[in-house]
Formats: sequence, structure tokens, C-alpha cells
Amino acid sequence: MDRLRIAESSGGSSAATALSSDNINGLVLALSSSLFIGASFIIKKKGLKRAGASGIRAGVGGYSYLYEPLWWVGMITMIVGEVANFAAYAFAPAILVTPLGALSIIVSAVLAHIILREKLHVFGILGCVLCVVGSTTIVLHAPQERDIESVKEVWNLATEPAFLLYASLVIAVVLVLVFHFVPLYGHTHILVYISICSLMGSLSVMSVKALGIALKLTFSGMNQLIYPQTWLFALVVSTCIITQMNYLNKALDTFNTAVVSPIYYVMFTSLTILASIIMFKDWDRQNPSQIVTEMCGFVTILSGTFLLHKTKDLGDNLSSGIAGYTGIPTSHSSRNSKRPEDDGFISEDIPLRRPDSFRTPV
Repeated sequence: MDRLRIAESSGGSSAATALSSDNINGLVLALSSSLFIGASFIIKKKGLKRAGASGIRAGVGGYSYLYEPLWWVGMITMIVGEVANFAAYAFAPAILVTPLGALSIIVSAVLAHIILREKLHVFGILGCVLCVVGSTTIVLHAPQERDIESVKEVWNLATEPAFLLYASLVIAVVLVLVFHFVPLYGHTHILVYISICSLMGSLSVMSVKALGIALKLTFSGMNQLIYPQTWLFALVVSTCIITQMNYLNKALDTFNTAVVSPIYYVMFTSLTILASIIMFKDWDRQNPSQIVTEMCGFVTILSGTFLLHKTKDLGDNLSSGIAGYTGIPTSHSSRNSKRPEDDGFISEDIPLRRPDSFRTPV
């Protein structure tokens, strides 16, 4: 009798951890999204280099890349990736889809090493491995997608007290940040802009998931476009994404990209997972061991992401060391100037502060 119970328990556990067809579809779409988005960065960079060779570079205010076909190929590739990412949320939980975005960093790093001949440090390779291990862990222990038959069900989830409290707190914090902290600290503290992007991003992903589910049901024969909730979710998506992109551009324009990217990924992914847990109650369908394993996978991805970005600094320090050894001057102007192989962005010496607030020692 005890053996039978053990067998039943084991069978139930394996069934719970098995991937459903919706999770598999979401996984394939998320992986495809990472592949397209990661490749798009390299294609656009090649297009920017080609355009810069015959016109004014983007880094100094030029728009010659708009006439470069290769840049448009990269832009179309990115749009395809974003569409695949949008569709992935309609099939799989956000706790599965969102962390897989880190794989686009791996694609970019590997393609940059192969196509652009950029050096991939040994720690960068380790970072790639950590991202793959963490992603695999999350995929194998992700919760099953909730069965939803109408956009009204999603609306009911979004209007429950717990998520309404979360959404209200997010909006309140964003308003305080925008009207009080941005004018005072926006240009000197990196977390101000990134906090706005991440908080609004968590709401946008929940709305994107709701809109994706509505479109999936519509395409399957159950028209959801007749419900006002569908259009309200679409309005929330538009508002959140516009706000998110506005302050993300401000962050990228003010601070070092190598610092903005990992901090934004950590905050955005963490808040999105929290919002998904509150709204869709992902963890209610899992046991504690699965939840802990998912968190370990998430931390592993974060470690790999930080390591990948940190290797950029190692590469810069190595280049500076070689330049100093060979007697090549490394003045402020030469270090911040545009290199021929760059994609139009100017590097910064101090990542967490506005560049013009510092002076280079003589």
C-alpha cells in the first residue's frame, strides 16, 4: 500500500513538471524571439558601420543609416523578434517567458565574436553558460499556463484586490518619481529612470499577456474584440510602453549602457515575475521545491547576465593597459571618441553619473 502511494506521488510530481503544449509553444516563441532580437543588434551594427563609412555617423547626430538596407534588415529582424515575444506571453506564464530574454545577450555576444570579430572573454563564455543553465532550470520547472476561455477572466484577475493594490502602488511610485525625483536626481542617479521603466514594464507585460490571450482566443474562433476589456488592455499596453521607452531612452542617453542594461534587466524581470505571481497566481499551482528551483535558476541567469556585461569592462581595461604599455596616449578625448568599429554610441568612463559632472585628472 505504501509503495502504491509512493508511486502515485512520484507520478503526480512528474506530471506536474511536464511541459504542456502551451508552455512548449511559448518556449519556442520565446527562444525564437531571443534569436531574432540578438541577431538584430549585430545586423543593425553592421548597417551603422556601413552607413557611417559613407555619411555622418549616428553617434554624432547623423541619419544616413536610414538609407542603408542592412540597417532596415536588422530593424525588421528586431520587429519579428518582438512579435514572437508578444505571442509567447499568450501561451506561457511570464515567469517562463521573461527570464529567457537573457538569451538574446548570448546570441549578440556569440555573433559579435564571429561576425564583428569582437573578443569574447573567458568570463563572457562562463556568463553564457550560466544563462543557459539558469534558463534550462526555469523551463523545466515552470508552472503550467492557466486555462482561460475569455478576456473577461483575465479582467477578473486584474481587478482582484491584490493586483489592484500592486497596480496602485506602481502608479503612485511612478508619479512620485516622475514629478519629484526626475527633476532633482534624474541626471545623477541611475535608479530613478530605470525604476520608472521597470515598474511600468511590469504592468505592460501583464497587459500584453492579456491582449495576447484575447487575440489567441479570437484567432481560434472565439471573438474577444467585442469586449471593451480587450481595448482597455490595448490602451494600457500603449501607455505603459510609451512611458517605458521614453525613460529608457533617457537612461541610455545619460548613463553607461553597460550598466543600464543589467540593472534594467534585473529590476524589470523581478517586478514582472512579482506582478505575474500576484495577478495569475503562478505559484499556487507549484510546490515549494519547484518555486525554490525556479528562483535558483533566475539568480543563475542574473549572475550570467552581470558577468557578460562585466567582461566589457575587462576588455576596455585590457585595451587601456595595452595602450599604456605601448606608449599610446589615453586622454579623455581619445577614450571617449568614436572608434571606427563602434556602432555610433560613445562610451563613458564613469557609468553611474552624468559624464559632464566629472573631470579627467591631468
